Amino acid sequence: MTGTLTPARTGGTVTRARAVSPLRTELRRGLGPWAGAAVALTVLVTMYGKAPGWQGRWADATNMLHVVAGLLAGPLTLAAGCWQGGRDRRRGTTDLWESVPRSPLRRLLVAVAPSALWPAAGVLAADVVCLLATWPYVSGGRPYLELLAADVVAVAALGVLGHVAGRAVPWRLTAPLLGIVGYVVLGFGAYTQGPARWLGPAAEHQFFWDRPVWWFGPVSMAWAAGLALTALLAHGLRPARLRPLALVPLAVAVAAAGLILRLPADEGPWRPDPALARQVCDDGTPQVCLTAVDEGLLPDVSAALAPLNARLKGLPGAPVRWVSGADGARTGDIGLPDARQDSVRGRLTRPDLYLNSAVNWLISDSCRPGDGTGPSAERASVVHLAVAEWLAPTPDDYGPDPTAARPYIDRLQARSPAAQRDYLARYLAANSCRPDEVPVP
Repeated sequence: MTGTLTPARTGGTVTRARAVSPLRTELRRGLGPWAGAAVALTVLVTMYGKAPGWQGRWADATNMLHVVAGLLAGPLTLAAGCWQGGRDRRRGTTDLWESVPRSPLRRLLVAVAPSALWPAAGVLAADVVCLLATWPYVSGGRPYLELLAADVVAVAALGVLGHVAGRAVPWRLTAPLLGIVGYVVLGFGAYTQGPARWLGPAAEHQFFWDRPVWWFGPVSMAWAAGLALTALLAHGLRPARLRPLALVPLAVAVAAAGLILRLPADEGPWRPDPALARQVCDDGTPQVCLTAVDEGLLPDVSAALAPLNARLKGLPGAPVRWVSGADGARTGDIGLPDARQDSVRGRLTRPDLYLNSAVNWLISDSCRPGDGTGPSAERASVVHLAVAEWLAPTPDDYGPDPTAARPYIDRLQARSPAAQRDYLARYLAANSCRPDEVPVP
């Protein structure tokens, strides 16, 4: 344990054995390697089960890794660190460990290393695997490495806090109870309202064309590392007159928390990124436009909307553009559903369902309270359903039953192409919020 060189006699010659590093010994033994493997496996298994939801945008992958690291890896690291911290008390080796000719703080730093470094390495390894799995399918942007680095530091800090708690509270149930409490606290903090949620390591953000402010990652690291160093110094500094030195990292943590608490409650550190939010359009009529972050899906979306665009081309009242994203809408634009929700690994998996959703967006309208009522309201609702089913039939496993609209659907299908275009033009020109104006097929 002392790391000194000791002579050894072999075959009449004297050799010098290599010094054994106490840090290396601590890292290779005990619960640390198992904790790191458990953290990596937990993150990877969770991410694998939700792969269709994140494997296409850097923002999705970063956000999911952030939440999983905070809500699952964090409490697991707390519990593992606490169990590791109470190891010497359970084994009765506290006196032996304290007899090592090193300062108490140095001994504590060596002992705490597995609790901090192995879980952090597990999170880092899982991050690398998931980013490599995302890379072939993204269209633009970049992974927010500074946020992932902040997650790694936060997990290491939780390992330190758990280890100190395990040394301070000699009770076998401390570790599982600390893990449960950590899960509740981290989960509550992630979904609470207000700027305090951004202090936790699991706050979620769902806007795909945003980017974090440049200073948020480093400040988050300072917040987490400051708390961990404060606990280490307060517990490990001897004599007691040196413990006020723990106020230095505490002051850093408080300053970092002050910056984070000044962020807006809803947006937090996220700001719109014009490069990701810009519209990328095809050359069709009507045009199909997606944000640059989803540019790779544009060919699939254009192909899915092609049958509908063929019916709408040249009609008065037809949309000029189909748009999706945060860019400001213009006159004649109609919104599109989020294509990424219907895609897996960069491909639109259900073009029929996406087309049906787009038709419903086309025929829907934002009506004021009190609109859409009257004696013709029920008939207008059936007509809307008939038009949607005629333009893009709902897949069998989705949507409402079109039986009530079947007579109208049959009439529309029986008409000539010219008569169909004439009716569709009249339908698009009508105000859907006034049922009396909705033309009957």
